[in-house]
Amino acid sequence: MSINLQGRHLLTLLDFSPLEIRYLLELSADLKAKKRSGQVGDLLRSKSIALLFDKPSTRTRCAFEVAAHDEGGNVTFLENSHMGKKESLEDTAKVLGRMYDGIQYRGYAHRDVELLAKHAGIPVWNGLTDEYHPTQILADLLTIQEHIAKPLNKIKLVYVGDARNNMGRSLLIGAAKMGMHFMGLAPKALWPDPLFIERLSATAKEAGAVLEYSENIDDAVQNADVIYTDVWFSMGEEAQMNERIRQLSPYQVTLSMLTKTQNPDVIFMHCLPAYHDTNTKVGQEIAEKFGLEELEVTNEAFRSRHSVVFDQAENRLHTIKAVMVATIGRR
Repeated sequence: MSINLQGRHLLTLLDFSPLEIRYLLELSADLKAKKRSGQVGDLLRSKSIALLFDKPSTRTRCAFEVAAHDEGGNVTFLENSHMGKKESLEDTAKVLGRMYDGIQYRGYAHRDVELLAKHAGIPVWNGLTDEYHPTQILADLLTIQEHIAKPLNKIKLVYVGDARNNMGRSLLIGAAKMGMHFMGLAPKALWPDPLFIERLSATAKEAGAVLEYSENIDDAVQNADVIYTDVWFSMGEEAQMNERIRQLSPYQVTLSMLTKTQNPDVIFMHCLPAYHDTNTKVGQEIAEKFGLEELEVTNEAFRSRHSVVFDQAENRLHTIKAVMVATIGRR
């Protein structure tokens, strides 16, 4: 497939056609196969990449750094820059744009990554904002393709949890673009803005996608191919923990929920980190405060044969590599 994405930003998958997304997935699979076979790449040789982080990260930072190094690129990790403090985002973007070939930004307001893209003059990639998480969705789509012997437009994906958050919104976009059956399973108070869903209606219709929401677990998960969940509260939302736990406790992913799909090959996905035990500082604090040792998913389900969460995590590397190669790589 010959698609030219040179010079393009990746801020949200809303900006990419289904054909362009398929191209990125094919490129990801090809680059993954080459890495697995020990081939050394040079598609980012002489390219320099700036990584801007306003939010903590494990997978996103590691994936960008390893992906760049795999293809001969150089990376600068910026955590304590002057951006937004002593220097505006616009000025920072213009400075970095003269030194680097691409910029990754992970932070809060989506407007910040948009400003960087507007003024940098080089490709900018969204590593996560409060509204969108496009690199995660590419990894998710690649993982689904690897584990389920169906085309994406035959897949039913059930997203369980706060469907308004960046993952709920981004999965909805990915499903609409790729013709999937998306089911959001959550209390109605946690469904996205109807205007956002309506915005995707034409895209969904063209691709043959079905976009639905339900509060009923038994009906929603029936015949699902994928059960997907995320944390019940994101960074910066700790004040809402009480309310989220009250709202979402009935929707905890368990082995029983996976069984209710009536699909023995259903897979469980989570973008990580997950609160499935108390082996973290936050997990211990939640257990002490609320008496809960598991939140959005039980440890039993998380570690079951259905779980593909670590394949998912690895695929962040391969899909992020594809994004960088496609947008700034040597031809």
